Parts: sequence; structure tokens; C-alpha cells
Amino acid sequence: METIVKGIEGVKQAAEIIRRGGLVAFPTETVYGLGGNALDPEASKKIYAAKGRPSDNPLIVHVADIEQVKPLVKEFPEGALKLMQTFWPGPLTIIMPKSDIVPRETTGGLDTVAIRCPRNQCTLTFIREAALPIAGPSANTSGKPSPTEASHVLNDLNGRIDMILDDGPVGIGVESTIIDLTGEVPTLLRPGAITIEELETALGTHVEIDPAIIARGVKEGVHPKAPGMKYRHYAPNARMSLVTTKLLKEKDYQVSPEERKAADRQIADCINQKTMRAAAEGKRVGVICCEETKALYHTSCGDKSVDLKVIGSRQEPLSMTHNLFRILREFDQDAVDEIYSESYGDQGVDFALMNRMRKAAGMSEIVIE
Repeated sequence: METIVKGIEGVKQAAEIIRRGGLVAFPTETVYGLGGNALDPEASKKIYAAKGRPSDNPLIVHVADIEQVKPLVKEFPEGALKLMQTFWPGPLTIIMPKSDIVPRETTGGLDTVAIRCPRNQCTLTFIREAALPIAGPSANTSGKPSPTEASHVLNDLNGRIDMILDDGPVGIGVESTIIDLTGEVPTLLRPGAITIEELETALGTHVEIDPAIIARGVKEGVHPKAPGMKYRHYAPNARMSLVTTKLLKEKDYQVSPEERKAADRQIADCINQKTMRAAAEGKRVGVICCEETKALYHTSCGDKSVDLKVIGSRQEPLSMTHNLFRILREFDQDAVDEIYSESYGDQGVDFALMNRMRKAAGMSEIVIE
């Protein structure tokens, strides 16, 4: 079965596929999602099967407005309505106690449900046309870089799903921020374009950060409350390592221009040396850098070219999130053997960028003394 690819004119057909229990990939402002009827246990099982995704990894339920949330939850936790009114439609997922109509197959067996309202007119129309909440993880093979274009979805899931709604490349490029409101203290479970500082301002209270964000993931035997917390994610085929300096880590990247310039040179020298060594062994190497440092890197080593990718500008963090998953997929297409990347900070949107990069690298980071 070939997967049908259509633009926004395919919304009515896509909605009918959802109503009859099929699967449709859809665009959002973050990444492309793989949608099924969130109230149909069999549709959720199909999503897990299509992705090769563990069934204890919860799915995010997409709605078109706040009214559509009410039947899905037992109650609105304190702060939920405030966050919805502030950030929806937008890249924020809120975890709340689920109602009985939401099957456990959709929530990964949990009594909570993750809900968001995406900022994409095509998908909002699609959800309204289907007249159903849409369960939708990222539309990729589980563990691989998330799809930011319809072609990425087709490469991964052609023949496994019914349709792709193509609305062009996404804007943000990394998945939504996830906040858990079911505990005593609001807790960030996944960083995204909406920052923890913005959440705290909207809520007027402190937001905890789940330890799994910084560590390698939740501990063995612990049930993840949100997507991306437990299993290897965003990973290219090649081994990937991040490179930074001890000074940058100690100062949390809040350094003077002179210190930053010196650190940039140290990082580039380290990566260039590793690139030359790998090229001498006959390997093809990929390098990720930013606009501010691209002139520091080798573009070739002897008769071998270096697959140098500019991720964006440090002055515009969303340019970097926008390009990350596309670059990782391009490295797969180029069949590189090793990838080296600069590390960036953990402030604002950079926190989301580094969360994805660390997971893609399996937490491998080279720290220069």
C-alpha cells in the first residue's frame, strides 16, 4: 500500500480516514505528527505498530480548542486554563488527569493524558473536520530524528500509514514543551520553544525540571509520563559526539566575548583534529557548527571532503532548532561514519536544542580542559 501525499486540499479525505480508524500524518509548527483517533484503542495500537514504538510511551492528544479538552480530563488542574489561554494554539503540551473516555492504549497505560492545541491552520481544520481528538506522536520510525518535512515522513512510514497532509517544512523544528500539572509542583518533562522562564511567568510560580531531562532518561522500570523520556531518541545512524570546554560548562555558557572566541577556537581545533584522524582511517565525517564559527572548520581533509553543516545562528536559537533534525537526516543520506558537533547553552530555547542533541548523541560529550 502506497501512502497518499496531499496538501491542505486533502483535509476532508484525511478526516474520513481518521473516523474509520486509519492513520494520517499531519503538519504542526513543531514537527510532523502521526495521527489516529485518540478515543479508539485500536487506532492507538496502529500508531505504535507503524512507528515501532514501545506501547508504554504515551501519545500526545491534539485538539482544536479548549472546549475539546473538557471531555478528555477529569478536572482542570490549577494553572491549566491560564497556560492554555496564554500559549494555545502553540507548542505546549499539558499533562492532566484523564477521563474515562480516553483509553489507556493512548496514554501508555497511565491515568494522565497529554494534550496540546497545535499552531497550524491546516491541522486545526483537520481536527475540526474529523470531529475527534487526534493522538499524534512524531511521524517517524521510533528513535530516529523527528520529521520536519513531509518527505521525511514518506521515507520512514511509506506503506505503513494511509495519508500524509503536506503543508511544507515546519517552523520550530523540535517537539512541543511538556509540562505536568498533576503533582504538587508544576514539572517540566520536555523542553521546547516555550521556555521554563515563560511557563513560570504565566503560572506565577516555580516550575521544577524533571531529572530525566538532564540525565540519560528515566530509570529502568520507571514508566515515562511523556514522550522522549525513556528511550533513545532523535538518533542518526552514525555515532555522534558533542564537544565543549570545561570553562563553558562551569559558567553555563555565560562568558565574555573574548572567552567565547577562545572557546570556539578550542572546540574547532579539537573537531578538526578528530576529523583528520577519521579521514586518515577512510571514514566520512559530519560536522555541525553555527554561523558564527563556520570559518574555523576544515571543509576537506586530503582528498576527502568534510560534510560541514551550519545549523543556524547563536543569535537566533529557533534557526538552530529549525534545522537540527533535517541535518541529522541529511547525514544519514550522506552515509557519514562519525558526527561531531559544537555544544550550546541551556538557557531559553537552547535548553530544548541541547536536550535533543544530547539524546541524539547518546549523551556523549567531549569536554576540553
